[in-house]
Amino acid sequence: MLAQRKTGFLNKFYVIEIVRGLAITMRNMLFAKRATIQFPEERRDYSEKFRGQHYIKSVNGVENCTACMLCPTVCPAECIHIVAGEREDKEKYPIKFEIDSLRCCFCGMCEEACPKDAIKLSNIYEMSQQNRTVYEKEFLLEQRGNK
Repeated sequence: MLAQRKTGFLNKFYVIEIVRGLAITMRNMLFAKRATIQFPEERRDYSEKFRGQHYIKSVNGVENCTACMLCPTVCPAECIHIVAGEREDKEKYPIKFEIDSLRCCFCGMCEEACPKDAIKLSNIYEMSQQNRTVYEKEFLLEQRGNK
């Protein structure tokens, strides 16, 4: 035989539970620390491991990239396109280096695969654009990151 519980008005319509839930909500709304930041004036601090906008490291105005094609090979999104050329001293270099930022998943595999440490991901996170953006070699050679 099942035990019968007394069901009063407060238990029948869950009034106690509703009041308890409202108390929790009001406590969090009035006394908890705010998580919102005022974006243009305040910037969020990300960790050093954050992967943002790409750039190519250069030494004395010459890029470190030797167009070995490891970064487009290892890229899972297939967003890196390189056309290789040769300098007078028989060294390879990229004539055309493009990264399609809309296809990129910012996984960092291109950075890990590069034997010359030429391609890097900076900590710049403001990359919104009106149109589809393909970063070209001249744009990527500007030293923006501080990694």
